[in-house]
Amino acid sequence: MTKQVKSANGKLGILMPGLGAVATTMISGVAAVKKGLSKPIGSLTQMGTIRIGKRTEKKEPKIKDFVPLAALEDLVFGGWDVYEDNVYEAAMNARVLDANLLRDVKEELQAIKPMRAAFDHNYVKNLDGKFVKDIDNRYELALAVMEDIKNFKSDNHCDRIVLVWCGSTEIYFEPSEVHNSLSAFEQGLKDNDLRIAPSMIYAYAALKLGIPFANGAPNLTVDIPALIELAKETNTPIAGKDFKTGQTLMKTILAPGLAARSLGVTGWFSDNILGNRDGLVLDDPDNFKTKEVSKLGVLEDIFKPEINPDLYGDMYHKIRINYYPPHGDNKESWDNIDIFGWLGYKMQIKINFLCRDSILAAPIVLDLALFMDLAKRANMSGIQEWLSFYLKSPQTIPGVPAENDIFKQLIKLQNTLRYIMGEELITHLGQDYEEEFVETA
Repeated sequence: MTKQVKSANGKLGILMPGLGAVATTMISGVAAVKKGLSKPIGSLTQMGTIRIGKRTEKKEPKIKDFVPLAALEDLVFGGWDVYEDNVYEAAMNARVLDANLLRDVKEELQAIKPMRAAFDHNYVKNLDGKFVKDIDNRYELALAVMEDIKNFKSDNHCDRIVLVWCGSTEIYFEPSEVHNSLSAFEQGLKDNDLRIAPSMIYAYAALKLGIPFANGAPNLTVDIPALIELAKETNTPIAGKDFKTGQTLMKTILAPGLAARSLGVTGWFSDNILGNRDGLVLDDPDNFKTKEVSKLGVLEDIFKPEINPDLYGDMYHKIRINYYPPHGDNKESWDNIDIFGWLGYKMQIKINFLCRDSILAAPIVLDLALFMDLAKRANMSGIQEWLSFYLKSPQTIPGVPAENDIFKQLIKLQNTLRYIMGEELITHLGQDYEEEFVETA
C-alpha cells in the first residue's frame, strides 16, 4: 500500500544559511535549467531512474516521475550570509560558473538577497563578513531566524520551507551537557551558552517551526540529542552531515570494491588543495579538525578493521587539506593507496582527481531539499538515514553504525522511495527468476 504522501502542489522555499559558492552554484544552475540553457547533471532527483518490479518488466521511470517531488518551477530560493552580496554578485565572486551563463540568469539571481546572518566569529575565525544580526543572546538570535523564515514564507507565497546548511565548517568541539536534552538546550540558548554553535541556532529555529533541516557541513548541528528530540517532537525530518564530494566520493566508490574482493590495504594517504572560501576556513586548524574527523571515519566504516584485521588491521590513513588561492573552487586531490593481494603481494593505486567542488555539491543541495520535503509530506520524522548517499559522515539512529558504502546507500535510498510509493522492495536475490524458469520448463 502506498504511504500517505501530501501533495507537492504550491511553492517550496529552499533557505540556505551560507549563500557562497555551493548555494549560488545550485541556484544559478536551477535558473539555467528552467530556461533550457543546460541540464541538471549529477542530480538524482532530476536525472536518475529507479527500477520498479522485476528486471524482465523493464520499468525504470525517472525518479521525479515516480515520487511526488516539488517541481523546479515551484522552487523559491533564499538564505543568510555574512556578506551582503546578492546571489549574482556572490556567484560572480565565487568564479565557479562561466560569467556568460551567469549573465543569462542575472535578473533572477540579482533578485535574491541574503538576510543578515546569525554568526559567531569564534566558530569561523577566517571569515570577516559584517552582514550579521546585531543580537548577542542566542535565544534572541533563534527567534530572529524564525521571524526571517516566517517573513520569507509569507513574502514569497510559499506553501512549505526546507533548510539546507551550506555555510562554512565550524570549529571542532565535543558535545556537552547543554546538548544532551531539549530542555537543557533551550535553557542554554536563553543563557547565551557559547557551546551552542550558530548552525545549531538555525537548526533549532527550523525544527521549532516544523521545517526539515539538512546539514551539509561536518559540524555537530543536528547530531545531538537535544535537536533529535526536537525533531521527533515536531514530527520533522533531519539529515546530516557533510556533503559527499571530491575525494570522499572517490573513497566511497573505490573502497567498497577493494573490500568486496577481500584485497588488503596498508595505507591510504590523501592530500587536497583548494582556494575557495571553504579552503580559507579550513586553513584554521580548529576548523580543519572538524573536517578531518568527518573524512577519516569513512574508510574505517567501510573496511571494518576490527572484523578484518588481516586485511585492514594495520591500515594507516592520513588526510591533508591545503589552502591554495590560485585554484579557487577547482579542488585537486591526490590519493596514494597501498594494497596487497594474493599471498600478500603488494600493489599501489594512484588517483589524481581534478574536481570542481561546488559543481559536485550543487546537485546534492537540490536533491536533499527535494527529498527532505518529500519526507516531511510523507510524515517521516527524525533522522533520515536513507539520505546517507549524499553525506560524508551519515547521521544514524544512536547505537546504529553508519553505512558508508555508496552502493549500499543507493539501494537503501531507492528502497525507501519504493516503500513510500507502495512498490515491492528489491533485494537483488534473483531467486524468483530461477523458480519461474523451473516451473515453466
